[in-house]
Amino acid sequence: MPHQARKNVRDTASKIAGYTARLSAELRDMREAVYPPEARKIFGKTFSTIDLARLLGVPESTLRQLTIEGKGPVPERAENNRRTYSVEQVKELRAFLASLRPDEAARLLPNRRASEKLQVIATVNFKGGSSKTTTSIHLAHFLGIQGYRVLCIDLDPQASMTALFGLQPEFDLGENETAYAAIRYDNERRAFADVIRSTYFPGVDLVPGNLELMDFEFDTPTYLGSKSRDELGLFFERMRIAIDSVGENYDFVIIDTPPSLGYSTLAALYAATALIVTVHPAMLDVASCNQFLIMISDLSEVLAQFGAHFEHDFFRFLLTRVNPNDGPQKYMAGVMRRLFGEDVLVAEALESTAIAGAAVAKKSLYELEAGEVGREALRRAVESADRVNFEILGLAHQVWGRSA
Repeated sequence: MPHQARKNVRDTASKIAGYTARLSAELRDMREAVYPPEARKIFGKTFSTIDLARLLGVPESTLRQLTIEGKGPVPERAENNRRTYSVEQVKELRAFLASLRPDEAARLLPNRRASEKLQVIATVNFKGGSSKTTTSIHLAHFLGIQGYRVLCIDLDPQASMTALFGLQPEFDLGENETAYAAIRYDNERRAFADVIRSTYFPGVDLVPGNLELMDFEFDTPTYLGSKSRDELGLFFERMRIAIDSVGENYDFVIIDTPPSLGYSTLAALYAATALIVTVHPAMLDVASCNQFLIMISDLSEVLAQFGAHFEHDFFRFLLTRVNPNDGPQKYMAGVMRRLFGEDVLVAEALESTAIAGAAVAKKSLYELEAGEVGREALRRAVESADRVNFEILGLAHQVWGRSA
C-alpha cells in the first residue's frame, strides 16, 4: 500500500476514534443532565380510575367504594381531586381484587399456568429502521401493564432497547454483563440469571446489550472449527438453553435482534416460539425483507443438517410506520396482505409524532403523560400500539388454549 494511502487509513481511523470519544462524552453529559449520576429512571405515569376500569375490567364505582372503605392500595389525589394510582399500586390492586373475587382471579392475575408454554417472541428483520426495537419495547411494556412477567433480551450491539430502559451501554455496563456472558464458549461464561437486571418498569426484567455482543460473531467460527463442545452445544442452541434456565420465572420473553442475519440472530430464531417480522410497507423495505426471508430459508436448510429446525407457534408480519394516507404504502400493504393472508397482523403500527417524541425522551408510549406530546397524537398512537399488542397477546392465548 502506498505511503499516502496508509496515511489516509490511519487518519480515518484516528478521526473515527476522535468522533467516538467526543460523541460518547456528549451523550454522557446529555444523559446526566436528564438523569444525574445517582439517579435511576422511574415509571412516573399514573393511572386514573377510568384507566383502571378499562385495564382491570371493574367499575369505577367499585374502586371508589374500596377507597371509601380504606381497602386496597391508597391512591393519590391529583390537583383536580381525581384518584390516581402508581403502576406498583395497579399490581397490588390486581392481587387484592383477585382475593375478593376468586372467580375472576385468572383474569386479574393472568400469569401462565404450569401447563402453558413460555412464549419467546423475537422481532426480526434484515433492515434497520423497521421498528424492531420500538415494537419490542412497546410489547414488553404493554404486557407488563397487563400483569404478565416479562424478560427483555437485547441482542443488538447497538443496544437501543437497553438505552430505552435508561442504561447507556458504554457507561453503565461492565465487561461480561450482556447475553454474551451466558452464551460464550470459554470459562468466563456466567449463568443467565446473573446477567438479568430488574428494571424501573414493574414486571419487566432486562438482559442488556452493548458492543460486547459482537464477540459472539467472532468466536463462533473458531468454536465450530474445533472439536470441543460444552453443555450449551452449538451456537444456535445456546440462547434457547439459557432462556430455559430461567423460564419458570416469566410468561413472555421478548428478544430484540440485530438488523443482520448473524449467529446471534440465528440463535434467537431457534430459541423463539414466535416471530414478528417488522416491515415498513415501502418498495425497498419489502424487497429487503424478501432477501431476509430468502437467507433464512437457505440457512435453515443448512442448519437442519445439525438438527436445528425452525418451528414456531406463530409467525406474523407487522406493518410498521404506516401512513394510511400514503398511496404507495397502501398499495404495498395490499400486496403483503394478498400474498401472506392471515400471516400479516390485522393491526398496523401507525406512524406518529408521539412515537418520535417518546424516543427523544427515551420512553415508550405507555410511559408518556398527556402534555409531554400532543394529547390527540398520543391517544391515536397508544390506540394503534394497543391494537397490535392485543392481537399478539391473543395469538399467545391461542397457544395456551385460553379463550381470552
